[in-house]
Amino acid sequence: MNFTLHQTDTESAARAGTVHTGRGPIETPIFMPVGTQATVKGITQPNLEKDIQAQIILANTYHVYLRPGLEVIKGAGGVHQFMNWKKPMLTDSGGYQVFSLGDMRKISEEGVTFQSHIDGSKHVFTPERVMDIQRTIGADIVMAFDECTPYPCDYAYAKQSMQLTHRWLKRCINQFDQTQPEYGIEQTLFPIVQGSVYKDLRIESAKFIADQDREGNAIGGLSVGEPHDDMYEMTALVCGILPANKPRYLMGVGTPENILECISLGIDMFDCVMPTRNARHGHIFTSKGVINIKNEKWKQDYSAIDDLFTPEYSKAYLRHLMHTQEWLGMHIASKQNLSFYVWLVKEARKQIIAGTFTSWKKGILPIITNRL
Repeated sequence: MNFTLHQTDTESAARAGTVHTGRGPIETPIFMPVGTQATVKGITQPNLEKDIQAQIILANTYHVYLRPGLEVIKGAGGVHQFMNWKKPMLTDSGGYQVFSLGDMRKISEEGVTFQSHIDGSKHVFTPERVMDIQRTIGADIVMAFDECTPYPCDYAYAKQSMQLTHRWLKRCINQFDQTQPEYGIEQTLFPIVQGSVYKDLRIESAKFIADQDREGNAIGGLSVGEPHDDMYEMTALVCGILPANKPRYLMGVGTPENILECISLGIDMFDCVMPTRNARHGHIFTSKGVINIKNEKWKQDYSAIDDLFTPEYSKAYLRHLMHTQEWLGMHIASKQNLSFYVWLVKEARKQIIAGTFTSWKKGILPIITNRL
């Protein structure tokens, strides 16, 4: 994998580039739909490729490891073959999911012992094991095994956790570099910057991650409940340290406003469950503003949900589907929201290349964040 930087905005740190992978290019800035369990909820793979025009999606190591399991994935020839997805994929290491288990997991220097949230069975994730699992899953970009600290957390814990993440990263790198991809397509390992909202820890972690000289880098532990201003401050700080000639991935972010702001700070790659999760609750992102489709005001509104992405269905029809809990409603809403997110970053890229990103961002934010 390698990264070509095409353009940097003159008024901000926004960048347009291309990540080159064995399964095709990824034009950045990019939004990656989240397919936690080898499926983007409510969306078919042809929808993703043709309608939404996703260039890369995510799967999650923890969830795929538990179900359907590595034997099934390997028997299929990897996750791409299993789910019939031909474009690039990224797998989250499962660290965030494991650490979300609370009392059902125990952290040690060796790794994490945890109970499955499905049946209570016991499992062990070590940095080495997680690398091997991601080799078997077969994603193009794999993430290092890290500890994601909650917010808030005190300084001492954040520092201890960051140092553990760094030691684990060294073990991830050793294991990854000693093994080969199982399906003939190159895989790339991204380390993850941690350090909570403490400047000195973020600086230390970013320098450590940059020194590992991998093909790309990620920023974790943000968008976990901290104020947006803290997220932006930490992101800007880290982007100033991570090398400019490699892609920067901000994990789990976020709202359309978050994404545009973080693009302006130098982030290239994003993922978030918000488009599909909000869709299932009737929260619709459109090119003209935000809609709560369950509201009475849409009951007899026969105009298109969005002229750009969903001209074939009316707001009234989608409201009916959501109120009757028809699966088609969740599908239409999810497809609309993902189409909006992918379009937004694609437009940002166009504006960066044209040299008009900052003025465009200022003009579009009031429109897309307006509650209709």
